[in-house]
Amino acid sequence: MEKNTLESIQETVNTNSGPSQLKITDIRVANIDGAPKHCPLIKVYTNQGIVGYGEVRDASSATYALMLKSRLIGENPCNVDKIFRRIKQFGGHSRQGGGVSGLEIALWDLAGKAWGVPLWQMLGGKFRDKVRMYADTDVDGKHTGTDMGNAILKRVKMGFTMAKMDLGIELLLDEPGCLNAPVGFLEDIKKYSAKAINHQSGSIDRDMMMGKNYEVFTIPHHATGIHITEKGMDYLENYVKQVRDVIGYEIPLAIDHIGHVCPEDIIVFARRLAKYNIAWIEDVAPWHYTKQFEKNITQL
Repeated sequence: MEKNTLESIQETVNTNSGPSQLKITDIRVANIDGAPKHCPLIKVYTNQGIVGYGEVRDASSATYALMLKSRLIGENPCNVDKIFRRIKQFGGHSRQGGGVSGLEIALWDLAGKAWGVPLWQMLGGKFRDKVRMYADTDVDGKHTGTDMGNAILKRVKMGFTMAKMDLGIELLLDEPGCLNAPVGFLEDIKKYSAKAINHQSGSIDRDMMMGKNYEVFTIPHHATGIHITEKGMDYLENYVKQVRDVIGYEIPLAIDHIGHVCPEDIIVFARRLAKYNIAWIEDVAPWHYTKQFEKNITQL
Protein backbone atom coordinates (compact mmCIF):
# COMPACT_ATOMS: atom_id res chain seq x y z
CA MET A 1 0.00 0.00 0.00
CA GLU A 2 2.83 2.39 0.92
CA LYS A 3 4.61 1.57 -2.34
CA ASN A 4 1.50 2.29 -4.38
CA THR A 5 0.99 5.54 -2.51
CA LEU A 6 4.60 6.60 -3.14
CA GLU A 7 4.34 5.70 -6.81
CA SER A 8 1.11 7.62 -7.20
CA ILE A 9 2.70 10.69 -5.60
CA GLN A 10 5.73 10.46 -7.86
CA GLU A 11 3.50 10.29 -10.92
CA THR A 12 2.02 13.70 -10.14
CA VAL A 13 5.22 15.45 -9.03
CA ASN A 14 7.66 16.95 -11.52
CA THR A 15 10.96 15.66 -10.13
CA ASN A 16 13.06 16.83 -13.13
CA SER A 17 16.04 15.01 -11.60
CA GLY A 18 17.35 13.96 -8.22
CA PRO A 19 19.21 17.16 -7.32
CA SER A 20 20.92 15.79 -4.22
CA GLN A 21 22.43 12.93 -6.25
CA LEU A 22 23.37 15.00 -9.30
CA LYS A 23 27.05 14.76 -10.33
CA ILE A 24 29.13 16.30 -13.09
CA THR A 25 30.52 13.59 -15.35
CA ASP A 26 32.12 15.49 -18.23
CA ILE A 27 32.80 18.90 -19.76
CA ARG A 28 32.89 19.26 -23.52
CA VAL A 29 33.04 22.13 -25.99
CA ALA A 30 31.26 22.74 -29.29
CA ASN A 31 32.95 25.37 -31.44
CA ILE A 32 30.31 27.50 -33.14
CA ASP A 33 31.34 29.40 -36.28
CA GLY A 34 29.53 32.28 -37.95
CA ALA A 35 27.47 33.40 -34.98
CA PRO A 36 28.85 35.87 -36.12
CA LYS A 37 32.21 35.13 -34.49
CA HIS A 38 33.93 31.98 -33.32
CA CYS A 39 32.20 31.01 -30.05
CA PRO A 40 33.22 28.03 -27.85
CA LEU A 41 29.99 26.66 -26.33
CA ILE A 42 30.48 24.82 -23.02
CA LYS A 43 28.45 21.67 -22.30
CA VAL A 44 28.53 20.28 -18.76
CA TYR A 45 27.23 16.69 -18.59
CA THR A 46 25.76 14.92 -15.56
CA ASN A 47 24.95 11.42 -14.34
CA GLN A 48 21.23 12.10 -14.78
CA GLY A 49 21.25 13.08 -18.43
CA ILE A 50 20.68 16.80 -18.08
CA VAL A 51 23.22 19.13 -19.68
CA GLY A 52 24.16 22.68 -18.69
CA TYR A 53 25.23 25.25 -21.28
CA GLY A 54 27.60 28.19 -21.05
CA GLU A 55 29.90 30.13 -23.40
CA VAL A 56 33.59 30.94 -23.05
CA ARG A 57 33.25 34.10 -25.16
CA ASP A 58 33.63 35.07 -28.81
CA ALA A 59 37.10 34.67 -30.35
CA SER A 60 38.38 33.11 -27.14
CA SER A 61 39.89 29.70 -26.35
CA ALA A 62 38.03 26.70 -24.97
CA THR A 63 41.14 25.96 -22.91
CA TYR A 64 40.00 28.49 -20.32
CA ALA A 65 37.09 26.16 -19.52
CA LEU A 66 38.57 22.73 -20.24
CA MET A 67 41.55 23.30 -17.94
CA LEU A 68 39.09 23.37 -15.02
CA LYS A 69 37.53 20.00 -15.82
CA SER A 70 39.41 18.06 -13.14
CA ARG A 71 38.10 20.45 -10.50
CA LEU A 72 34.45 19.88 -11.44
CA ILE A 73 34.15 16.18 -12.20
CA GLY A 74 32.17 14.45 -9.44
CA GLU A 75 30.82 17.69 -7.99
CA ASN A 76 27.14 18.46 -7.60
CA PRO A 77 26.47 21.37 -10.01
CA CYS A 78 23.69 22.65 -7.75
CA ASN A 79 26.39 23.82 -5.34
CA VAL A 80 27.11 26.75 -7.62
CA ASP A 81 28.72 29.09 -5.11
CA LYS A 82 30.96 26.38 -3.64
CA ILE A 83 32.31 25.44 -7.07
CA PHE A 84 32.65 29.05 -8.19
CA ARG A 85 34.78 29.88 -5.15
CA ARG A 86 37.02 26.97 -6.07
CA ILE A 87 37.59 28.03 -9.68
CA LYS A 88 37.38 31.83 -9.56
CA GLN A 89 41.14 32.05 -8.93
CA PHE A 90 41.59 30.87 -12.54
CA GLY A 91 39.52 33.71 -13.98
CA GLY A 92 40.85 36.91 -15.44
CA HIS A 93 40.02 39.98 -17.45
CA SER A 94 38.10 39.98 -20.71
CA ARG A 95 38.31 36.68 -22.60
CA GLN A 96 40.65 35.17 -20.01
CA GLY A 97 37.71 35.07 -17.63
CA GLY A 98 35.47 33.29 -20.11
CA GLY A 99 36.16 29.82 -18.76
CA VAL A 100 35.18 30.58 -15.17
CA SER A 101 32.21 32.75 -16.17
CA GLY A 102 30.97 30.31 -18.80
CA LEU A 103 31.14 27.39 -16.39
CA GLU A 104 29.27 29.34 -13.72
CA ILE A 105 26.48 30.00 -16.22
CA ALA A 106 26.40 26.29 -17.09
CA LEU A 107 26.16 25.40 -13.38
CA TRP A 108 23.23 27.75 -12.88
CA ASP A 109 21.62 26.24 -15.98
CA LEU A 110 21.96 22.76 -14.47
CA ALA A 111 20.66 23.85 -11.07
CA GLY A 112 17.59 25.40 -12.64
CA LYS A 113 16.93 22.32 -14.74
CA ALA A 114 17.47 19.99 -11.78
CA TRP A 115 15.04 21.82 -9.53
CA GLY A 116 12.64 22.80 -12.30
CA VAL A 117 12.92 26.48 -11.40
CA PRO A 118 13.80 29.37 -13.77
CA LEU A 119 17.22 30.82 -13.11
CA TRP A 120 15.82 34.31 -12.55
CA GLN A 121 13.72 32.87 -9.73
CA MET A 122 16.73 31.15 -8.13
CA LEU A 123 18.56 34.48 -8.12
CA GLY A 124 15.80 36.28 -6.25
CA GLY A 125 13.02 36.87 -8.75
CA LYS A 126 12.52 39.15 -11.71
CA PHE A 127 12.31 42.92 -11.87
CA ARG A 128 10.51 43.29 -15.19
CA ASP A 129 8.83 41.38 -18.00
CA LYS A 130 10.49 43.24 -20.87
CA VAL A 131 13.96 44.66 -21.49
CA ARG A 132 14.67 47.27 -24.15
CA MET A 133 17.26 46.10 -26.67
CA TYR A 134 19.29 47.97 -29.25
CA ALA A 135 20.24 46.47 -32.60
CA ASP A 136 23.95 46.30 -33.45
CA THR A 137 23.88 46.88 -37.21
CA ASP A 138 26.50 45.92 -39.81
CA VAL A 139 26.99 46.36 -43.54
CA ASP A 140 29.46 44.11 -45.36
CA GLY A 141 32.27 45.50 -47.47
CA LYS A 142 32.81 49.01 -48.77
CA HIS A 143 29.70 51.07 -48.16
CA THR A 144 28.34 54.53 -47.39
CA GLY A 145 26.50 56.06 -44.49
CA THR A 146 23.37 55.86 -46.62
CA ASP A 147 23.80 52.09 -46.87
CA MET A 148 24.18 51.89 -43.09
CA GLY A 149 21.12 54.09 -42.57
CA ASN A 150 19.01 51.78 -44.73
CA ALA A 151 20.29 48.76 -42.80
CA ILE A 152 19.30 50.43 -39.52
CA LEU A 153 15.82 51.18 -40.88
CA LYS A 154 15.37 47.45 -41.48
CA ARG A 155 16.13 46.88 -37.80
CA VAL A 156 13.58 49.53 -36.83
CA LYS A 157 10.95 47.77 -38.91
CA MET A 158 11.75 44.62 -36.94
CA GLY A 159 10.71 46.47 -33.78
CA PHE A 160 14.04 47.72 -32.40
CA THR A 161 13.85 51.22 -30.94
CA MET A 162 17.59 51.94 -30.62
CA ALA A 163 20.54 51.23 -32.93
CA LYS A 164 24.31 50.94 -32.86
CA MET A 165 26.80 50.89 -35.73
CA ASP A 166 30.55 50.48 -36.20
CA LEU A 167 32.50 53.61 -37.06
CA GLY A 168 36.26 53.42 -37.12
CA ILE A 169 39.45 53.56 -39.13
CA GLU A 170 38.40 50.56 -41.23
CA LEU A 171 36.37 53.03 -43.30
CA LEU A 172 39.49 55.12 -43.92
CA LEU A 173 42.17 52.52 -44.68
CA ASP A 174 41.73 52.85 -48.44
CA GLU A 175 40.96 56.58 -48.46
CA PRO A 176 44.07 58.65 -49.34
CA GLY A 177 45.00 61.40 -46.89
CA CYS A 178 42.59 60.34 -44.16
CA LEU A 179 45.00 58.72 -41.71
CA ASN A 180 48.37 59.75 -40.36
CA ALA A 181 50.49 56.85 -39.04
CA PRO A 182 54.07 55.59 -38.70
CA VAL A 183 55.44 54.53 -42.09
CA GLY A 184 54.36 51.00 -42.89
CA PHE A 185 51.98 50.58 -39.97
CA LEU A 186 48.77 50.96 -41.97
CA GLU A 187 50.09 48.31 -44.35
CA ASP A 188 50.66 46.04 -41.33
CA ILE A 189 47.06 46.61 -40.24
CA LYS A 190 45.78 45.70 -43.70
CA LYS A 191 47.96 42.60 -43.80
CA TYR A 192 47.58 41.28 -40.27
CA SER A 193 44.48 42.85 -38.71
CA ALA A 194 42.06 43.74 -41.51
CA LYS A 195 39.70 40.84 -40.85
CA ALA A 196 39.65 41.49 -37.12
CA ILE A 197 38.80 45.16 -37.68
CA ASN A 198 36.34 44.50 -40.52
CA HIS A 199 34.39 41.76 -38.71
CA GLN A 200 30.89 42.67 -39.78
CA SER A 201 30.07 39.05 -40.58
CA GLY A 202 31.63 35.64 -40.24
CA SER A 203 33.87 34.38 -37.47
CA ILE A 204 37.24 35.84 -36.64
CA ASP A 205 39.81 33.25 -37.67
CA ARG A 206 41.71 31.73 -34.78
CA ASP A 207 45.00 32.79 -36.35
CA MET A 208 43.89 36.41 -35.88
CA MET A 209 44.50 35.87 -32.17
CA MET A 210 48.03 34.51 -32.64
CA GLY A 211 51.50 35.69 -33.64
CA LYS A 212 51.96 38.85 -35.67
CA ASN A 213 48.20 39.18 -36.20
CA TYR A 214 47.62 39.38 -32.46
CA GLU A 215 50.62 41.65 -31.92
CA VAL A 216 49.39 44.25 -34.39
CA PHE A 217 45.73 44.08 -33.42
CA THR A 218 46.29 44.45 -29.67
CA ILE A 219 48.56 47.50 -29.62
CA PRO A 220 46.88 49.92 -27.16
CA HIS A 221 45.02 52.73 -28.91
CA HIS A 222 47.25 55.51 -27.64
CA ALA A 223 50.40 53.62 -28.72
CA THR A 224 49.46 52.99 -32.36
CA GLY A 225 50.66 56.42 -33.46
CA ILE A 226 47.58 56.71 -35.68
CA HIS A 227 45.90 60.09 -36.08
CA ILE A 228 42.81 60.97 -38.08
CA THR A 229 43.46 63.89 -40.40
CA GLU A 230 40.96 66.69 -40.98
CA LYS A 231 40.05 64.98 -44.24
CA GLY A 232 39.48 61.74 -42.35
CA MET A 233 37.30 63.44 -39.77
CA ASP A 234 35.30 65.09 -42.56
CA TYR A 235 34.80 61.66 -44.14
CA LEU A 236 33.60 60.04 -40.91
CA GLU A 237 31.39 62.99 -39.98
CA ASN A 238 29.77 62.92 -43.41
CA TYR A 239 29.18 59.17 -42.95
CA VAL A 240 27.29 59.86 -39.71
CA LYS A 241 25.36 62.68 -41.39
CA GLN A 242 24.31 60.29 -44.17
CA VAL A 243 23.05 57.84 -41.57
CA ARG A 244 21.02 60.53 -39.81
CA ASP A 245 19.65 61.78 -43.14
CA VAL A 246 18.16 58.31 -43.64
CA ILE A 247 16.96 57.41 -40.14
CA GLY A 248 16.22 60.89 -38.81
CA TYR A 249 17.03 62.19 -35.33
CA GLU A 250 14.28 60.48 -33.35
CA ILE A 251 16.09 57.12 -33.11
CA PRO A 252 18.90 56.86 -30.53
CA LEU A 253 22.13 56.01 -32.38
CA ALA A 254 25.30 54.68 -30.74
CA ILE A 255 28.77 54.08 -32.18
CA ASP A 256 31.04 51.07 -31.69
CA HIS A 257 34.71 50.33 -32.48
CA ILE A 258 35.86 53.92 -32.70
CA GLY A 259 39.26 52.99 -31.31
CA HIS A 260 42.79 52.39 -32.58
CA VAL A 261 43.54 56.10 -32.66
CA CYS A 262 44.93 58.44 -30.01
CA PRO A 263 42.63 59.82 -27.27
CA GLU A 264 43.14 63.43 -28.44
CA ASP A 265 41.62 62.65 -31.84
CA ILE A 266 38.70 60.85 -30.19
CA ILE A 267 37.93 63.97 -28.15
CA VAL A 268 38.09 66.26 -31.20
CA PHE A 269 35.91 63.91 -33.25
CA ALA A 270 33.39 63.37 -30.45
CA ARG A 271 32.82 67.13 -30.31
CA ARG A 272 32.12 67.10 -34.03
CA LEU A 273 29.47 64.43 -33.52
CA ALA A 274 27.59 66.28 -30.80
CA LYS A 275 25.15 67.78 -33.29
CA TYR A 276 24.12 64.30 -34.44
CA ASN A 277 22.80 63.30 -31.00
CA ILE A 278 24.97 60.24 -30.52
CA ALA A 279 23.81 58.11 -27.59
CA TRP A 280 27.30 56.85 -26.72
CA ILE A 281 30.67 56.00 -28.28
CA GLU A 282 32.39 52.69 -27.46
CA ASP A 283 36.03 51.61 -27.43
CA VAL A 284 37.54 55.06 -27.15
CA ALA A 285 40.35 53.37 -25.22
CA PRO A 286 41.18 49.84 -24.02
CA TRP A 287 38.79 49.04 -21.17
CA HIS A 288 41.51 48.79 -18.51
CA TYR A 289 42.97 52.24 -19.26
CA THR A 290 40.65 53.92 -16.78
CA LYS A 291 42.75 57.09 -16.53
CA GLN A 292 42.24 57.69 -20.25
CA PHE A 293 38.49 57.44 -19.81
CA GLU A 294 38.70 60.01 -17.03
CA LYS A 295 40.75 62.27 -19.31
CA ASN A 296 38.24 61.91 -22.14
CA ILE A 297 35.32 62.75 -19.88
CA THR A 298 36.95 65.82 -18.33
CA GLN A 299 38.03 67.20 -21.71
CA LEU A 300 34.65 66.62 -23.32
